Order: sequence, then C-alpha cells, then structure tokens
Amino acid sequence: MSFKEYADYDALGLAKLVADGQVTPSELLDEAIRRRDAVNPEINAVVHPMDDVARQTIANPLPKGPFTGVPFLLKDFCAAYAGVPLTNGSRAFKEYVPDYDCELVKRFKASGVVTFGKTNTPEFAIVGATEPALHGTCRNPWNPQRTVGGSSGGSGAAVAAGIVPMASGGDGGGSLRIPAACGGLVGFKASRGRVPHGPLHGDPWYGQVQDGVITRSVRDSAAMLDAIRGTDLGAPYAEPPLAGTLLDACTRAPKKLRIAFSDQPLMRDGKLHPDAIKGLNQTVTLLQELGHEVTQAHPPFSVGALTEGYLLRIATSVGGEIQATEDLLGRKLRYSELEPETWMLAQLGRSFSAAQFDIAHRRLYTESRRFEAFMQSYDIFLTPTLSGPPVEHGYFKSRGLEKWLAPLASRVPLGKLSANATTLQRLADQAFDWVSATMAFNITGNPSVSLPLHWNDDKLPVGMMFTGQFGRDDVLFQLAAQLEQAKPWWHMRAPLFTE
Repeated sequence: MSFKEYADYDALGLAKLVADGQVTPSELLDEAIRRRDAVNPEINAVVHPMDDVARQTIANPLPKGPFTGVPFLLKDFCAAYAGVPLTNGSRAFKEYVPDYDCELVKRFKASGVVTFGKTNTPEFAIVGATEPALHGTCRNPWNPQRTVGGSSGGSGAAVAAGIVPMASGGDGGGSLRIPAACGGLVGFKASRGRVPHGPLHGDPWYGQVQDGVITRSVRDSAAMLDAIRGTDLGAPYAEPPLAGTLLDACTRAPKKLRIAFSDQPLMRDGKLHPDAIKGLNQTVTLLQELGHEVTQAHPPFSVGALTEGYLLRIATSVGGEIQATEDLLGRKLRYSELEPETWMLAQLGRSFSAAQFDIAHRRLYTESRRFEAFMQSYDIFLTPTLSGPPVEHGYFKSRGLEKWLAPLASRVPLGKLSANATTLQRLADQAFDWVSATMAFNITGNPSVSLPLHWNDDKLPVGMMFTGQFGRDDVLFQLAAQLEQAKPWWHMRAPLFTE
C-alpha cells in the first residue's frame, strides 16, 4: 500500500490490509504519527502523545479483533488508561495518572486498536466547544477560525484532518454528534445502557452519557459499537436487545421507513440558520427519492421542562464532580485550578434543593415518555444536528457563561423551581442557541446519529441528525448506511486534511 492511500481506507479497511499482510501495524502507526506531527501544531487535537505506549503494544501480540493494528486516539476524559495521564481537560488533573484501565479502554484494547495519543476536550467535557485553559483551543480542519465542537472536539479534529479514521468520544449532550457535524463526520450515540461505564462510573450525568467513536464511515461506527457494547458488572441499566450485529445491519437495506422531520429547534423556541434549513430540505428530498415516507411533524416536547431539567442536571453533576475530584486527589481544589465557568456551574448546582432536583427529574422522565409515544408513529426522527454551521472560537465564552450564571449562582438558596423559570429560560435561550437539539436525545436515551450530508457555500459541514426508536440502533444504522451509499461524503477533504 502506498501511504498516500492511507486516508482512502476506513478503520475496517486498514484492519483488512493488516490481516492480509499488505501492511504492518508498525507501518500504520508510523504513518499516523507522521500525519499527527504534520497537522497537530495547527489544530491542537492531540494533547498527550503515547508513541512509546503504542510501540510497546505492537511489540506484544495484538488481540485478534475487528480493528487489529489500526491507529487510534482516545478522548482525554474519563478514559482511564493505566500509566497514562488523564487530565479531563482540567488543570486540577494535570498530574493525575490512573493505575487501572476502565472497562471501555479494556474493550477498545480488545478490539485490536493501537492507541497512540489522547485528544483535546473541554474541562470535564461540559460545553460544546473545545477550548480548555489547560490545553488551549482545538481548531477545525475545515476552517481554523471555527470550532470543531465539543466535547469530543480533539477526536473530531483528528479524524477530520486525516490523522486517524476513527477516534473515541463520549456523548452526554451531543459530544459525539456536535464534532461530527462540525467536522463532516459520523457521530453515533447509542441507546442508553448499550455501552459500559465501569468500574467507577455507573450513571454519568444521570443516564445521559453514551461513549462511542467519531468516524468517517458508517460501518466503522457500527463495528466498534459491536466491539464495546454490552453491560458490565454493576451497570444500572440493561442493554436493549438486538437481533444480530450492528455491522450486519449496515449491509441490509432498510424497509420503507416512516420518517418525521422538523425545521424547528428542540431545546428552544425560534428558527434555525438558513444553512441548516437548506441541508434539511435536501435531506428530505433524498429520503423521498430512496422511497421513504417523510412527514413534517414536531415532537410534543415541553421546551421549558427539557432546558430547565438539563441545566439542573449538568450544574448538579459539575458540583458533584468537584467534590469527587477532591476525594480522588485527596485535597481541596484551588480556584485557579478550575475555569470560572466550572466554578459557577458548581455553585449553581449546589444551590438547588434535593426536592427541586427531583421535580426536574420527574419532568424529564415525562418528556422521555412523550417522545417515545410520538415515535410509535415513526421509525426515524430527523432534524439538523446544530442550529447552523460551526461557530467562531470563543462563542460560548463570549456569550458570557460566567455572566449569565452569576445571577443564579449568587442566589443561595434559590426559591421554588417555578419561581426561577424566567431566569432559567433566559439562561437556556443563550445556552441552546447553537446546540439546540442534541441534548433532547441524551435525556430520552434514544439512539441518535449525525451524518455529513450537507456543506454550505463557505464549504463548512452542516450535519443532519437522525434519531430512532429506543433500542433500535440497528434500524438507524441501516438508514445511515443507505444514505452513505446514496450520497457518499468520502471525497470531501478539509483544507487541513493531511495527505
């Protein structure tokens, strides 16, 4: 194989070359490192090289998995890899090195991948842009002045730049789908309960988080999800049943699907950017040409219940994260070790009572049931992944996170939850301006994928998000594979794509 052809293969394709003896894992690793070194100074995607670890991995017999010998990058959040720093994007963790492999890392290793680095992520994976104080801004290979999203931004940038065909990520509010939409990639969030979080994390962000990978091909996402899925010891959720593998599902054409679509945001009122609407309309036309029944219909969500509950969950989780970090490190954290927005969210989370939090949870559970009832009439729900194309760097900070959280965080204790509805709505109007849809399906737990089906006139990717019935990840993969074949995106190369 000529290494000029490296980027023409997805991860399964590279694994087949290894299996057929056409290339060695060492040669693939050398090429991935060359590409990383060529472009990483411009995009800041990889924040901790693991070259020596990778070479030692190859020196030992590699596991016989679907991706044996394929170079891989690991998101630097909650992914404990024994002997390798785990910063979680935070200055508080800059000296932390775990002495164990988490269950997800064990399963990645068993798949045969060769991990040679950790990727950039915002502090504690909180926001939808990757600009941590510890590691600095991660830049989009399509336009370095634009965000590649978050929180799996480093992984998305690395794949979009051609360093690797696949990298890991986690999705608690869109963190696989947002970078996929910004990078012209595939980001699949599985159904709740399908991916393990052990041994220390059982229910991150109250069931909202599902880990996975960002890829260039649909089949890579399916094959890796097959490799890592399944409940682990002590998991709080059972994995929804599947008939066969997800990779096999990609080889079967879907039946005529009932697909609902909406041109309205889910997490706020208002309108979407014209680029998002244009991409949506083109996607609807494509689906109709493929023979599917497409109907305009908006889910019966209560925007107030979704936004209020989501914000409380995140703020409470951040408040708990600080305490858990202090317990793990065995000391109190200093203000200078955390970003101002993190401290403010933690203060906000600590200001609500347990009863208020319970009320918010009840409302979110109700919204989940309402959506699944809506989905009994449809196989798939379609909306743009984001409100528009990738925003400029500093968007979240320039929106004044610390400013719009301060009025809430300073009110300790807060009054009744309903009394804060107006203030919380003002907060939500800004928090969910650009990321206005993805969180809904972290709340409901439904499988959801962003596909690169549109580019705007500025040649920036605009992702389309497809969401399936709970547990029907297979149907979603069937449709995704069909769309990839009907409108392939592999020929699209970012300006900073390495060759």
